[in-house]
Amino acid sequence: MQYDVVDLIMQDHREVERLFDELKNHPEKRPLLTPVLCGLLVAHSRAEESEVYPVAKDEAGETDEVEHSQEEHAQAERLLAELLDCEYDSPQYDQKLQKVVEAVTHHVEEEEKTVLPGMRKGLSAERRYQLGERFARSRADHLGEMPGEATKEELLVQARNLGVEGAAGMSKEQLKRELQKAGK
Repeated sequence: MQYDVVDLIMQDHREVERLFDELKNHPEKRPLLTPVLCGLLVAHSRAEESEVYPVAKDEAGETDEVEHSQEEHAQAERLLAELLDCEYDSPQYDQKLQKVVEAVTHHVEEEEKTVLPGMRKGLSAERRYQLGERFARSRADHLGEMPGEATKEELLVQARNLGVEGAAGMSKEQLKRELQKAGK
């Protein structure tokens, strides 16, 4: 069966929204659902960064939108790492969760208004199905990864998506610093 990458991305967005509701309304589920949320968002981001954003940039002409989305991914990952450091029943958890919800909701709204419609318009159905397969495979490969665990290769992909000059010659730590600057 073939799946359109745009539909798969939007399905993940709806699942993240469902998890947000569960985390806000059922604090007793936080110990189990917080790592699920973080793992899903990291896997989703890595798959978009490696499989979707380069195509959206090169084939669908979504360069500015992709760079902005990449910045938002970096911000969300930092916020997720902070959320994981909180006690589940603390006021800090509620504050960090609210920041994650706001950042991710903003990203989803923008992506669904700009990048995804641009991909539907600028890419053939066949190409979107190809990307859907690659996105799903990459997402599955990254499930379970937590914020801050990106490899140097993944950081290079993020840097390319942002248009960071000289990224190939940077160390992993230099890449992290450059990406943090871009994501602020």
